[in-house]
Amino acid sequence: MATVVKFISLTLCLYIFPLSLVCAFSPTDHYLVNCGSGAAETVDPDHRVFTGDESEFLISTRTNRLVEADFQLYSSSPLYQTARGFTRPAHYVFPISDRGTPHLVRLHFHPRFTNSCCNCFEVEFHVVANGFLLLYNFRVPRGDGPPIIKEFVIPVDFGKLEITFIPSESSEFGFVNAIEVLSAPKDLIADVAQYVDSGKVEWIHGLSRNGFETVHRVNVGGPKVTPFNDSLWRTWVTDDKYLQGRDGSEKVHFGGRIQYQMGGASREVGPDNVYNTARIIKSSDDSTPKSNITLTFEVEKGCRYMVRMHFCDIASVSSGMIYFDVYVNGNLAYENLDLSDVTNRLLASPFYADFVVDEGALGNLVVSVGPSNMSLPHAVDGLVNGIEVWRMNNSMGSFGEEVSAEYVRASWRRGHTGVLLPLAAAVFLLLTASVFMVRKKNGHVGWSRLPVDVSETNSKFDNQFSSVKA
Repeated sequence: MATVVKFISLTLCLYIFPLSLVCAFSPTDHYLVNCGSGAAETVDPDHRVFTGDESEFLISTRTNRLVEADFQLYSSSPLYQTARGFTRPAHYVFPISDRGTPHLVRLHFHPRFTNSCCNCFEVEFHVVANGFLLLYNFRVPRGDGPPIIKEFVIPVDFGKLEITFIPSESSEFGFVNAIEVLSAPKDLIADVAQYVDSGKVEWIHGLSRNGFETVHRVNVGGPKVTPFNDSLWRTWVTDDKYLQGRDGSEKVHFGGRIQYQMGGASREVGPDNVYNTARIIKSSDDSTPKSNITLTFEVEKGCRYMVRMHFCDIASVSSGMIYFDVYVNGNLAYENLDLSDVTNRLLASPFYADFVVDEGALGNLVVSVGPSNMSLPHAVDGLVNGIEVWRMNNSMGSFGEEVSAEYVRASWRRGHTGVLLPLAAAVFLLLTASVFMVRKKNGHVGWSRLPVDVSETNSKFDNQFSSVKA
């Protein structure tokens, strides 16, 4: 077992005073787009106002509006009544004022368009954003499940964020129902975390320059948290399908005020509804429990992940009584964690720790907390409030695929050059032969200027679908 360095969070070194009352977060950049909608505004179930995409954001002209008349059969949200379809790269460009900060990007998909000209369950496409390849050969799973929402956090240093949807060569079609672009709080992604594997535990820096894809977000010990109850409009699911071996753990709920502190976790890092519930291990006699709280997450093999664990001592009767160990993939990541030490000896004050891991070949990521050799009898011997798992981009700027955004762009151009060039050549030869035959019939075989207006021919080729944005 490698030497474990006790993790002292740099984000908690600047405590000044409790922030019991915090103003609601208001992102500088805030774009909510209902794709394919002709309405000026659409209000979703969380009371957010989405604008139609027939505006300055969509700069591509040859796209299709898809409308589902019976959408209420599949979803209660009007966002999924319409979508924007495309047979060639479609570009959305969002002006960015809050430069140099991470931005949240959410993409909504719900392929329920029985009156459209294609089966949206069969389409496959890619999504690129400012040099990051967000989705590659993406296909919405079949079934009657809820809408698919893909969430990313990417750094934006320039004055615009361009999101491009590119059909794959196999399907030549794609769609999107809604897009969210929000400037995130500067403290959402810390620049430093601990890298954990079987041989070492060490600091790594520069995380704020990475992109992150949300894979799991769990409210441990608590109910589902909907976007309406989260200042960043996130969804936190329950721990039911992740928890392994419930013996020894119990749920707790706190009805008091969460004590946010300057330099610590803010409401944007984790909302009240995550920090006021937890799952704990607690001794009932003079001995400490032998079991851990363990959660297992399914992840893609061969990728690097960042695990964020949220802690808030809402169960101890006084400070200085809780010590426990934290494990990631069976490796000791944090030894003798003393929540009183990292929260300025204040109960009900949130703290989070970030760990970076290489998943390896198992396809599972296992996180657990349990008693340490400093745990006290008749006290809380393990606690966790929430867990987030993010997939990090690889060296090519993609999430899981050894393919770059530029490769995807270039592949589409190459793949369609083979169609467009023969078509243009055929049109040219046909017009040339036509003029030559007319000249020959009239007794003239000299060359003259060829007609170049082929817009009608190109229009018939491009507009394969009935409803095209002008």
